[in-house]
Amino acid sequence: MPLICVCSPKGGVGKTTLTANLTYALARTGSKVLALDFDVQNALRLQFGVPLADERGYVAASSESSDWSQSVLSATSNIFVLPYGEVSESQRLEFEDKLAHDEHFVSRGLNALLNYPGLIIIADFPPGPSPALKALSPLADLHVVTLLADSASMAVLPHVENHRLTGAPLNQRQGEYFVINQTDNRRQVSRDIAAFMEERLGDRLLGVVHRDESVIEANASQKSIFDFNPNSAAAFDIEIIAKKIAAKLGIQVGDGTVHAMPRMSGL
Repeated sequence: MPLICVCSPKGGVGKTTLTANLTYALARTGSKVLALDFDVQNALRLQFGVPLADERGYVAASSESSDWSQSVLSATSNIFVLPYGEVSESQRLEFEDKLAHDEHFVSRGLNALLNYPGLIIIADFPPGPSPALKALSPLADLHVVTLLADSASMAVLPHVENHRLTGAPLNQRQGEYFVINQTDNRRQVSRDIAAFMEERLGDRLLGVVHRDESVIEANASQKSIFDFNPNSAAAFDIEIIAKKIAAKLGIQVGDGTVHAMPRMSGL
Protein backbone atom coordinates (compact mmCIF):
# COMPACT_ATOMS: atom_id res chain seq x y z
CA MET A 1 0.00 0.00 0.00
CA PRO A 2 1.86 3.12 -1.13
CA LEU A 3 0.47 6.41 0.20
CA ILE A 4 1.38 9.50 -1.84
CA CYS A 5 0.66 12.99 -0.51
CA VAL A 6 0.27 15.82 -3.04
CA CYS A 7 0.68 19.20 -1.36
CA SER A 8 1.85 22.76 -1.95
CA PRO A 9 2.83 25.78 0.15
CA LYS A 10 0.49 27.95 -1.95
CA GLY A 11 -2.81 27.72 -3.78
CA GLY A 12 -3.59 28.07 -7.45
CA VAL A 13 -0.83 25.75 -8.64
CA GLY A 14 -3.07 23.09 -10.22
CA LYS A 15 -2.44 20.62 -7.40
CA THR A 16 -5.88 18.99 -7.46
CA THR A 17 -5.83 18.56 -11.24
CA LEU A 18 -2.35 17.05 -11.01
CA THR A 19 -3.54 14.66 -8.28
CA ALA A 20 -6.42 13.50 -10.46
CA ASN A 21 -4.28 13.00 -13.56
CA LEU A 22 -1.62 11.12 -11.59
CA THR A 23 -4.41 8.87 -10.35
CA TYR A 24 -5.46 8.18 -13.92
CA ALA A 25 -1.86 7.67 -15.04
CA LEU A 26 -1.11 5.09 -12.35
CA ALA A 27 -4.43 3.34 -12.98
CA ARG A 28 -3.54 3.04 -16.67
CA THR A 29 -0.74 0.69 -15.67
CA GLY A 30 -3.24 -1.75 -14.16
CA SER A 31 -3.02 -0.72 -10.51
CA LYS A 32 -6.01 0.01 -8.33
CA VAL A 33 -5.79 3.65 -7.24
CA LEU A 34 -7.75 5.64 -4.66
CA ALA A 35 -7.92 9.44 -4.83
CA LEU A 36 -8.40 10.83 -1.31
CA ASP A 37 -9.52 14.43 -0.75
CA PHE A 38 -8.54 16.34 2.41
CA ASP A 39 -9.60 19.74 1.07
CA VAL A 40 -12.86 21.25 2.37
CA GLN A 41 -13.51 22.58 -1.15
CA ASN A 42 -14.45 18.98 -2.02
CA ALA A 43 -13.38 19.49 -5.65
CA LEU A 44 -11.30 16.38 -6.34
CA ARG A 45 -14.43 14.23 -6.84
CA LEU A 46 -15.46 16.34 -9.86
CA GLN A 47 -12.37 15.10 -11.71
CA PHE A 48 -13.83 11.58 -11.58
CA GLY A 49 -17.37 12.26 -12.72
CA VAL A 50 -19.01 12.51 -9.30
CA PRO A 51 -22.06 14.78 -9.79
CA LEU A 52 -21.89 18.24 -8.24
CA ALA A 53 -25.10 17.50 -6.32
CA ASP A 54 -23.59 14.39 -4.69
CA GLU A 55 -22.68 15.53 -1.17
CA ARG A 56 -21.41 12.19 0.17
CA GLY A 57 -18.05 12.10 1.91
CA TYR A 58 -16.08 10.58 4.74
CA VAL A 59 -15.76 13.68 6.94
CA ALA A 60 -19.41 13.85 7.97
CA ALA A 61 -19.58 10.04 8.15
CA SER A 62 -16.52 9.91 10.43
CA SER A 63 -18.61 11.13 13.35
CA GLU A 64 -20.61 7.87 13.14
CA SER A 65 -18.04 5.37 11.87
CA SER A 66 -14.28 5.05 12.31
CA ASP A 67 -14.00 3.17 8.99
CA TRP A 68 -13.68 5.69 6.15
CA SER A 69 -13.68 2.98 3.47
CA GLN A 70 -17.47 2.89 3.74
CA SER A 71 -17.54 6.27 1.97
CA VAL A 72 -15.41 5.22 -1.02
CA LEU A 73 -17.03 5.68 -4.44
CA SER A 74 -16.16 3.72 -7.58
CA ALA A 75 -15.22 5.77 -10.64
CA THR A 76 -13.96 2.98 -12.94
CA SER A 77 -13.03 -0.66 -12.47
CA ASN A 78 -9.73 0.32 -10.85
CA ILE A 79 -10.16 3.98 -9.84
CA PHE A 80 -11.85 4.92 -6.58
CA VAL A 81 -12.58 8.23 -4.87
CA LEU A 82 -12.90 9.12 -1.20
CA PRO A 83 -14.53 12.57 -1.24
CA TYR A 84 -14.25 15.07 1.59
CA GLY A 85 -18.00 15.67 1.24
CA GLU A 86 -20.17 18.69 1.91
CA VAL A 87 -19.97 19.58 5.60
CA SER A 88 -21.07 22.29 7.99
CA GLU A 89 -18.55 24.55 9.66
CA SER A 90 -19.00 22.72 12.95
CA GLN A 91 -18.34 19.38 11.24
CA ARG A 92 -15.18 20.75 9.65
CA LEU A 93 -13.91 22.09 12.95
CA GLU A 94 -14.68 18.83 14.76
CA PHE A 95 -12.85 16.83 12.07
CA GLU A 96 -9.78 19.08 12.18
CA ASP A 97 -9.73 18.96 15.98
CA LYS A 98 -9.61 15.16 15.84
CA LEU A 99 -6.83 15.33 13.24
CA ALA A 100 -4.82 17.61 15.50
CA HIS A 101 -5.38 15.91 18.86
CA ASP A 102 -6.10 12.21 18.24
CA GLU A 103 -2.90 10.62 16.94
CA HIS A 104 -4.72 7.44 15.92
CA PHE A 105 -7.69 9.13 14.23
CA VAL A 106 -6.31 8.90 10.67
CA SER A 107 -4.86 5.41 11.02
CA ARG A 108 -8.21 4.12 12.31
CA GLY A 109 -10.13 5.81 9.51
CA LEU A 110 -7.84 4.55 6.78
CA ASN A 111 -6.96 1.17 8.29
CA ALA A 112 -8.94 -0.96 5.83
CA LEU A 113 -7.57 0.98 2.87
CA LEU A 114 -3.99 1.17 4.10
CA ASN A 115 -3.98 -2.61 4.44
CA TYR A 116 -5.68 -3.38 1.15
CA PRO A 117 -3.24 -5.38 -1.04
CA GLY A 118 -1.79 -3.46 -3.97
CA LEU A 119 -3.93 -0.33 -3.54
CA ILE A 120 -2.20 2.99 -4.30
CA ILE A 121 -3.59 5.96 -2.37
CA ILE A 122 -3.02 9.51 -3.62
CA ALA A 123 -4.11 12.18 -1.15
CA ASP A 124 -4.80 15.81 -2.08
CA PHE A 125 -4.44 18.52 0.59
CA PRO A 126 -5.42 22.16 0.96
CA PRO A 127 -2.59 24.62 0.25
CA GLY A 128 -0.18 25.54 3.01
CA PRO A 129 0.05 23.97 6.47
CA SER A 130 -2.98 21.97 7.56
CA PRO A 131 -3.93 19.51 10.33
CA ALA A 132 -4.55 16.87 7.65
CA LEU A 133 -1.10 17.16 6.09
CA LYS A 134 0.57 17.01 9.50
CA ALA A 135 -1.50 13.97 10.52
CA LEU A 136 -0.93 12.06 7.27
CA SER A 137 2.77 12.77 6.83
CA PRO A 138 3.98 10.03 9.25
CA LEU A 139 1.99 7.47 7.23
CA ALA A 140 3.07 8.68 3.80
CA ASP A 141 5.56 6.89 1.59
CA LEU A 142 6.28 9.92 -0.59
CA HIS A 143 5.31 13.59 -0.89
CA VAL A 144 4.83 15.41 -4.18
CA VAL A 145 5.10 19.20 -3.77
CA THR A 146 3.49 21.15 -6.61
CA LEU A 147 4.81 24.58 -7.65
CA LEU A 148 4.54 26.92 -10.62
CA ALA A 149 7.37 28.46 -12.60
CA ASP A 150 6.60 31.90 -11.18
CA SER A 151 8.07 34.31 -8.65
CA ALA A 152 5.47 33.47 -5.98
CA SER A 153 6.37 29.76 -6.02
CA MET A 154 10.06 30.59 -6.02
CA ALA A 155 9.49 32.76 -2.94
CA VAL A 156 7.73 29.99 -0.97
CA LEU A 157 10.11 27.19 -1.95
CA PRO A 158 12.16 27.83 1.24
CA HIS A 159 8.97 27.28 3.27
CA VAL A 160 9.04 23.65 2.15
CA GLU A 161 12.78 23.25 2.52
CA ASN A 162 12.67 24.75 6.03
CA HIS A 163 9.84 22.41 7.10
CA ARG A 164 7.21 25.09 7.57
CA LEU A 165 4.39 22.95 6.16
CA THR A 166 4.34 20.49 9.06
CA GLY A 167 7.11 21.63 11.39
CA ALA A 168 9.23 18.62 10.41
CA PRO A 169 10.68 17.06 7.26
CA LEU A 170 7.78 16.07 5.04
CA ASN A 171 8.79 12.49 4.45
CA GLN A 172 10.98 10.08 6.36
CA ARG A 173 10.46 7.14 3.98
CA GLN A 174 11.00 7.70 0.25
CA GLY A 175 11.40 11.47 0.49
CA GLU A 176 9.81 14.64 -0.79
CA TYR A 177 9.85 15.50 -4.49
CA PHE A 178 8.69 18.41 -6.61
CA VAL A 179 6.68 19.01 -9.77
CA ILE A 180 6.81 22.31 -11.62
CA ASN A 181 3.37 22.74 -13.14
CA GLN A 182 2.08 24.84 -16.06
CA THR A 183 5.45 26.04 -17.36
CA ASP A 184 5.07 28.34 -20.36
CA ASN A 185 7.98 28.25 -22.78
CA ARG A 186 6.59 31.31 -24.57
CA ARG A 187 7.41 33.50 -21.57
CA GLN A 188 11.01 34.29 -20.70
CA VAL A 189 10.30 34.63 -16.98
CA SER A 190 8.70 31.18 -16.89
CA ARG A 191 11.69 29.65 -18.67
CA ASP A 192 14.15 31.40 -16.36
CA ILE A 193 12.38 30.39 -13.14
CA ALA A 194 11.91 26.81 -14.35
CA ALA A 195 15.64 26.62 -15.11
CA PHE A 196 16.49 28.05 -11.68
CA MET A 197 14.23 25.53 -9.91
CA GLU A 198 15.56 22.63 -11.96
CA GLU A 199 19.11 23.51 -10.91
CA ARG A 200 18.17 24.06 -7.26
CA LEU A 201 16.02 20.95 -6.87
CA GLY A 202 18.20 18.56 -8.83
CA ASP A 203 17.18 14.93 -8.26
CA ARG A 204 14.27 16.10 -6.10
CA LEU A 205 12.48 17.32 -9.24
CA LEU A 206 10.17 14.63 -10.63
CA GLY A 207 9.38 16.61 -13.74
CA VAL A 208 7.86 19.62 -15.44
CA VAL A 209 4.30 19.80 -16.77
CA HIS A 210 4.02 22.24 -19.67
CA ARG A 211 1.12 24.63 -19.92
CA ASP A 212 -1.49 22.94 -22.09
CA GLU A 213 -5.00 24.16 -22.90
CA SER A 214 -6.07 20.52 -23.15
CA VAL A 215 -5.87 20.30 -19.34
CA ILE A 216 -8.41 23.09 -18.93
CA GLU A 217 -10.71 21.59 -21.55
CA ALA A 218 -10.39 18.13 -20.00
CA ASN A 219 -11.39 19.55 -16.61
CA ALA A 220 -14.44 21.21 -18.12
CA SER A 221 -15.41 17.86 -19.64
CA GLN A 222 -14.77 15.98 -16.36
CA LYS A 223 -12.23 13.80 -18.15
CA SER A 224 -8.62 12.91 -17.55
CA ILE A 225 -6.03 14.42 -19.86
CA PHE A 226 -5.43 10.88 -21.17
CA ASP A 227 -9.05 10.43 -22.19
CA PHE A 228 -9.41 13.94 -23.58
CA ASN A 229 -6.11 14.29 -25.47
CA PRO A 230 -3.66 11.43 -24.93
CA ASN A 231 -1.21 12.96 -27.41
CA SER A 232 -0.97 16.30 -25.59
CA ALA A 233 2.21 17.64 -24.02
CA ALA A 234 0.65 17.53 -20.53
CA ALA A 235 -0.34 13.87 -20.93
CA PHE A 236 3.23 13.01 -21.91
CA ASP A 237 4.67 14.98 -18.97
CA ILE A 238 2.32 13.49 -16.38
CA GLU A 239 2.87 9.95 -17.66
CA ILE A 240 6.63 10.36 -17.14
CA ILE A 241 6.12 11.72 -13.61
CA ALA A 242 3.79 8.84 -12.74
CA LYS A 243 6.36 6.31 -13.95
CA LYS A 244 9.05 7.96 -11.82
CA ILE A 245 6.79 7.81 -8.76
CA ALA A 246 6.06 4.14 -9.41
CA ALA A 247 9.78 3.40 -9.76
CA LYS A 248 10.69 5.23 -6.55
CA LEU A 249 8.03 3.35 -4.59
CA GLY A 250 8.75 0.00 -6.21
CA ILE A 251 5.13 -0.28 -7.26
CA GLN A 252 4.41 -3.55 -9.03
CA VAL A 253 1.80 -2.70 -11.63
CA GLY A 254 -0.31 -4.53 -14.12
CA ASP A 255 -0.02 -8.03 -12.65
CA GLY A 256 -3.50 -8.91 -13.86
CA THR A 257 -4.77 -9.77 -10.39
CA VAL A 258 -8.36 -8.69 -9.73
CA HIS A 259 -9.56 -8.06 -6.18
CA ALA A 260 -12.82 -6.73 -4.81
CA MET A 261 -12.53 -3.48 -2.91
CA PRO A 262 -14.13 -3.41 0.54
CA ARG A 263 -17.62 -1.92 0.84
CA MET A 264 -17.49 0.27 -2.25
CA SER A 265 -20.41 2.47 -3.26
CA GLY A 266 -21.34 2.89 -6.92
CA LEU A 267 -21.63 6.29 -8.57
